[in-house]
Order: sequence, then C-alpha cells, then structure tokens
Amino acid sequence: METRHGYSIFQIALHWLIAALVLFQLFFGESMTVVVDAAEDGQPVSATDQALGSAHYWVGLSVLALVLVRLLLRLASGVPAPAGHGSRWMRVAAHASHGLFYVLLLATPAIGLLAFYQGDPWGDIHSLAKPAFIVLIAVHVVAALYHQLWLRDGTLKRMLSPAG
Repeated sequence: METRHGYSIFQIALHWLIAALVLFQLFFGESMTVVVDAAEDGQPVSATDQALGSAHYWVGLSVLALVLVRLLLRLASGVPAPAGHGSRWMRVAAHASHGLFYVLLLATPAIGLLAFYQGDPWGDIHSLAKPAFIVLIAVHVVAALYHQLWLRDGTLKRMLSPAG
C-alpha cells in the first residue's frame, strides 16, 4: 500500500531502532553461544558473557516485537511510493530485499527462541542468519548510498527526516 510522499517519524524511529538492535546482535551475539556451550559442558561463564548472552535474548525479543509493530504500522498507514523512477530491476530488487529483511527479522528471533529452548538443529539454523544479515545490510547500505550520491533521488533523506 502506498499512501504518501515520505515516512512518518514513528516509521523512521522504528527503522533506526531496529537497525541499531540488529547491529548489537551481530557484534555481541556470539556470547550467547559461549553461554549455551558452557551450560552444555557444565562450565562457568564470565560475567560479561553472561550479561551479553542475556542481552542477546532480550534484544532478540525486542526486535521481534518492534518488527511486528512496524508491520502493523505498514499495513495500517502504508508506505510512500519510491522516490525515484528507477528501472524495473531496481524496483524488483528493492521489493525483494525489503521482503527478505522482514523474513529475517521475524524468523531469526523465532528460531533463536527455538534454539534456546530446544537446542540443535535450531541453533545451527539460527547461526545462518548472521552472514545473511551482513550481506543484506551491505547491499542495503550500498543501494542507499547509490540513491543518495549517484541518482540523487532523495531516497536516503526520507529515512532521515519525516514527511512534512
């Protein structure tokens, strides 16, 4: 659904908050593996790993909840039309990458919960999300910079400043 020229302040805030939480998970999520492995081996863990493992759990739940709010907001108020008139392949790629982001943002915490409470193979599946997120984020950043610096179509500005 496309309804306006820009994103609301709430949509922008959710975008950047979720992005920051995902980056936290990518940088500090390995502590959860340390905690789980230590528990399986009956070994102690450092206070830092314990705190970061716990944070990974709660940040993951927060990402899941915030993405659900973001999807509900998207369904309720729509999204703006693309800022530029890019080629068909660019529109398809943008649509596919955004769809993949939503799938990863929903599936990764859900599978993480399964991994935490049920163990493998869910943990192995959950660990595949990290490289997928890294690749998708890199593509997303490059595309945003391409729109901003090459096409100069205002796409990036719409995620920094609410519609007026």
